[in-house]
Amino acid sequence: MIIHAGDITRDYVIYELEEVAPVVAVAGNNDDEFIRALYGIKRIINIEDCTIGITHGHFSGRRALDCAASMFANDNVNCVVFGHSHAPFNTTINGILYFNPGSPTDKRWQKYFTYGKLYINGNDIRGEIKIL
Repeated sequence: MIIHAGDITRDYVIYELEEVAPVVAVAGNNDDEFIRALYGIKRIINIEDCTIGITHGHFSGRRALDCAASMFANDNVNCVVFGHSHAPFNTTINGILYFNPGSPTDKRWQKYFTYGKLYINGNDIRGEIKIL
């Protein structure tokens, strides 16, 4: 499965990713109304015994981590996947894994292009940042 945490910008990106694996996505701040209508800004999925929240993390003028955490503050999640900052982040806070894979296409201020992998075993989840 591929999780896309927003800024899809063109719908064909999802179609191309679906040639590799099923895709779950949310819209980001650079997505237009069409993409926002298709994917929304918040998703919760279940894989094995893990509940994963997905958002872009661009609301409220706060940093992406704070925005992502607040989006799921009232949900029982094991992991929150977010984007927006393009900065890789892989840290557990209060028992929840907060995971930003960075970006394989727009590294912005980062040294490397990155992507992430999540490994799930029952209700245990861990993340890994991969450098391209």
